[in-house]
Amino acid sequence: MTTSTLAAVPWSGPVDLKLGGELDVQAACGLMHVHGRRFGRPTPLGLDYASILAGELFALGAAALEPARLRGAAVRSVTTSVAQAALLAVSQYLAAATADDPVGPFDVGGPPFVSGDGVAFELEASDAEVWRRFWTALHADARAVATSWRPFADRFATATCPLPPELTGVTARLPVQVLERAAASTGMSLVRVANRVLDHLPAYRVAELPGAAGPEVPAPRGALPLSGLVVLESCRGVQGSVAGHLLRQLGAVVVRAEPPGGDPARGAAPVVDSRTGRVSARFHALNRGKRVVEVDLTTVAGRHELLDLAVDADVFLHDWGPGEAERWALRARDVARARPGVVYAHASGWGDELGDRPPLGADFVVQAHAGVPPSLMTLLDVFGGVVCARGVVDGLARRVRSGTGQEARSSLLSAASRLNARATRRCTAPLTSPVCTDLADLAADPGFARVLVRDGCVVARSPWEFS
Repeated sequence: MTTSTLAAVPWSGPVDLKLGGELDVQAACGLMHVHGRRFGRPTPLGLDYASILAGELFALGAAALEPARLRGAAVRSVTTSVAQAALLAVSQYLAAATADDPVGPFDVGGPPFVSGDGVAFELEASDAEVWRRFWTALHADARAVATSWRPFADRFATATCPLPPELTGVTARLPVQVLERAAASTGMSLVRVANRVLDHLPAYRVAELPGAAGPEVPAPRGALPLSGLVVLESCRGVQGSVAGHLLRQLGAVVVRAEPPGGDPARGAAPVVDSRTGRVSARFHALNRGKRVVEVDLTTVAGRHELLDLAVDADVFLHDWGPGEAERWALRARDVARARPGVVYAHASGWGDELGDRPPLGADFVVQAHAGVPPSLMTLLDVFGGVVCARGVVDGLARRVRSGTGQEARSSLLSAASRLNARATRRCTAPLTSPVCTDLADLAADPGFARVLVRDGCVVARSPWEFS
């Protein structure tokens, strides 16, 4: 962090603990604990993640003041802290650890994989059948394949991935080109760990949409900068859900479109009794407070229903996969015809950087491709959500000034580039804080009382205070 950023973003903020630097924040706020699960001990991240995330959160809150000012709001200043940024980063893990039936303990282990010719790589599979086909093609032990899918799929939730040595032994005997051919033939995504750091991409892109100007943006209806605005969110992953979560904490009403029966992630263990019913603790951490409608986007009628909902929205946010918006006729220009002046935001995995048939755009394979210091924490999903929300806020400011709709595009890859570009300075203060080894203990610590709340499980309050 630069000196000016440190002046604007304190370490502790409303957290009643003496934190003197990045290592103290990572230790006290659970980052070392969660990142270290794969190693069996609390371990610092390979970059000053909490500080970089706090800088982006501060910039997002400050940017939200611009459309607020243009709309006549009285709010003029924003504060956050590095500790609050760290709690956002561990929010899903904290919720899961404080459920009535918490997950754990956690076994040690995790990728990246290494080929017989010494190339490190990451894998991503869309489902258990792809996982089985890939390892079967490599003649791996069938029992090891069958028992390994669950820890591999759960690594996003647990931050560890204990795989049988029979599988890592297979990859260690074969050249990477053989592994890549097996991946291509079975639908597996295999991404080599880069030997360079990608840091040149813009964090997001905003462009004006063609068409008529929209109606006047509504005046604020509360003390938060985006109050009075409506976000229509259709997101299935963490990245887009984090963006919607932050926009809600900035004051917007977020209407979340889910498939009939609700998002399947609502049932992921552990489940808690929240104010709005039984729900997955991890899902709850990022989606509490959003209004929910059920829409079947696999049908023409459902897609028309979503467009009808968009008529009343100021922002349309989605994280659909490559080609889905086109197939569904829900591109930016389609939504803009239904709702002139809309800010249309797409949070993707790879953006346009890898063409129209990229690998699966998930956190860990994007980390590998971009040269981010590896972690089984969802670092890019959270950081990408902040980046996406910043693009939306930028689009809203342009919309208020010009009256015309805007399209904001971001990706996990663009977020990784932004993260790498901000990782050039190291906060060198030594570790002086006790290290958290149990998130349930953190949740019960009175030093965190002002920034946490219990709603079925413990979740983080908004990272900002506005005045």
